[in-house]
Amino acid sequence: MSYLNSILQGLIQGFTEFLPVSSSGHLSLFQHFTGVSSESSVVFSIMLHLATLGAVIIAFHKTVWKLIIEFFSMIGDIFTLKIGKKHITKSRKMLYMLMLSCVPLLFILPFKDFVMSISSDNSILAEGIFFLITTGILFVADKCIKGNKNCGDVTPKDSIVIGVAQCIATLPGVSRSGSTISAGLLTGLKREAAVAYSFILGMPTILAAALLEIKDIVSGNVAVDIEMMPAIVGMIVALISGVCAIKLVNYIVKTDKFKIFAIYTLILGTVTIATVIIENVMGISFQNIIMSLFA
Repeated sequence: MSYLNSILQGLIQGFTEFLPVSSSGHLSLFQHFTGVSSESSVVFSIMLHLATLGAVIIAFHKTVWKLIIEFFSMIGDIFTLKIGKKHITKSRKMLYMLMLSCVPLLFILPFKDFVMSISSDNSILAEGIFFLITTGILFVADKCIKGNKNCGDVTPKDSIVIGVAQCIATLPGVSRSGSTISAGLLTGLKREAAVAYSFILGMPTILAAALLEIKDIVSGNVAVDIEMMPAIVGMIVALISGVCAIKLVNYIVKTDKFKIFAIYTLILGTVTIATVIIENVMGISFQNIIMSLFA
């Protein structure tokens, strides 16, 4: 893997993980057109996801720190039988709601291999269709009436709605941040609160997905050959671009310009589907053309 390749994938992962345009869909397109497809690329993808996890910690360090303290406090309360006997703080309530939002993902686990097969197949038709689904989600979110709830005001019903939205986003081309932010807005969250809840919710999701990928690779006894220096550079790029993307999303959502992303995914989805049609009807391989340019 070249440094240019790792930097490009780091930029794609860092920005698209948080911009509501689907990181998995963009990485699928990149790997399709550049011919990157191997166990090493899967490992590198995991490394990039962990880098974006670091971006969330940096961007929301105060909230994340409070949640970590509440988590260990909750564990202590369980062992001392004080759980439920204390006044529930807003941070503790947010922690409970985040955990509840993760529950719907358990129902997706049996379909994990099917979802992975869509991402790793040779066609990008599904990605194009799912980009258009993201467009619809974002257009609906853009029309939402401004809410007045903060993260600590999320109800169990709200958390389940956001959790279900996150499940839909396991499909390549459907944006996780776009779906969960949109669901947050629909439940009445303030725009900045919807962004914060969405990105912090992504932390256990990203970590769990990475651990599952690692388990699959280890259990398959696959020898993975990956160049560490380009990979580390890619991770640093993903971390920095991820922090920038979070700041950008915060600004755009608060300034009511969410539809910019809807227009982008509309164009991208249309172009992706058109590319598939051209490749199949005319027999043109855009992958070969692009790879020859960089040869």
